Amino acid sequence: MIAIIDYGLGNPLSIKNMLKKIGEPSVITSDFEVLGNAGKLILPGVGNFEKGMQNIEQTGLRDFLNTQVLEKKKPILGICLGMQLMTSFSEEGHVQGLGFVNARTEKFIFDQSNVKVPHMAWTDSNFENAFVQNNEFEGNLPRFYYVHSYFVKCENRNEVLCTANYGNRSFDSGFIKDNIMGVQFHPEKSHIFGKKFLEKFVKWNPK
Repeated sequence: MIAIIDYGLGNPLSIKNMLKKIGEPSVITSDFEVLGNAGKLILPGVGNFEKGMQNIEQTGLRDFLNTQVLEKKKPILGICLGMQLMTSFSEEGHVQGLGFVNARTEKFIFDQSNVKVPHMAWTDSNFENAFVQNNEFEGNLPRFYYVHSYFVKCENRNEVLCTANYGNRSFDSGFIKDNIMGVQFHPEKSHIFGKKFLEKFVKWNPK
């Protein structure tokens, strides 16, 4: 079973509904016992980085996640803000994150006045890791739905899962490190491509 972490931010019900479509049982919970017994975790998120970290600190989730993810090596997927929270630092609020990966969360800044922020669009995404290949998506470059004003910059290029382009610049739209995975896009809102991606996550065995 997959446990979707409820820490007061995000759209966990949409994720649960997509997992139901692929036949994977899941639960939305903040109960540490339930989270600890789950086979995999999903850290969702829509909103402010600083608020997200405040919620995680205040509920005791930080220590719990350190144990589950870093010590017990439980597979975890961060989605959108959930991905950003796993980085070491964010320019949004200028606060430290969970530090699961050596990466920073930075703000989109463009010189071109016609490039709007947030990036809110269906966008081609290029997978660069053996976890999933572009040709697994019906032979097409997969398109996912993005809504974000900040992006992740990975220091270790070997940890980049996928990239995307916006405003004539490339950004890291996913990372993977051991049992830790994060994506900037919303697989739960990305129809057949998102369904395929979550199917891969369900089957993922990083050990």
